[in-house]
Amino acid sequence: MVSRLIVVTGASAGIGKATAERFAANGDRVLLVARGKDRLARAVEEIRAGVPGADVEPLALDMADAGAAELLTDHVRSTGLPVSGLVCCAGSVPPPGGQDLTSVLTEWQDAYRSNVLTAVVAVEGLVPLMADGGSIVLHSSIAAYRGSSGGTGGYGAAKAALHAYVHALAARLGPRGISANAIAPGYIAGTDLFGDTMSAAREALLVRQTALRRAGDPADVAELALYLCSGPGGYVTSQILQINGGSYHGV
Repeated sequence: MVSRLIVVTGASAGIGKATAERFAANGDRVLLVARGKDRLARAVEEIRAGVPGADVEPLALDMADAGAAELLTDHVRSTGLPVSGLVCCAGSVPPPGGQDLTSVLTEWQDAYRSNVLTAVVAVEGLVPLMADGGSIVLHSSIAAYRGSSGGTGGYGAAKAALHAYVHALAARLGPRGISANAIAPGYIAGTDLFGDTMSAAREALLVRQTALRRAGDPADVAELALYLCSGPGGYVTSQILQINGGSYHGV
């Protein structure tokens, strides 16, 4: 049986790494994409240690750079396989700046570059190489629904922009049987999304806000991505799936 080719961006840590590992455990061939070459190499080594025989490969690229699309597509073509699943986990929360216009614009530009362009560059580069019946999964956030905490709101707005993009992709690619969805996690422990800015008090508050009274785990989110890229999940498209332990009940 020929392995599926799954591309995971933002795969060097946190949700992205957990997602790559889950697909590897499923027997898929996984291309891990992230900016940091050394950190990415460590992630691959750790996945291979945890999943004997894992078919995983690193590719260091900054997916916010339009030039990365060509490098990514060239690499994928060299595998001789179509892309069965593209899971875009790359993203970050820009550090809050001042309240002057220049600082505000910088924060918003950084938020869109790291959270929207990273997805758009990967998707638009790989769409011609996607297998008919394949799947695209973008990663949004609970912040798209209830706003960002701190900063000027650029992060939440950037994540919300992915929702409109998902709906457009689903309509555009539906005739090829390609599904497009977004996952919107709440607080997930074990990631470096917030760097060292997460205080113990803030973390405790986020846990108390959940109905399940626990933080999410990267593996929880990875399992949902695997489902969306599976045969049973193939009829799910143009959806934003919240996974937050009940800390936001949706609409």
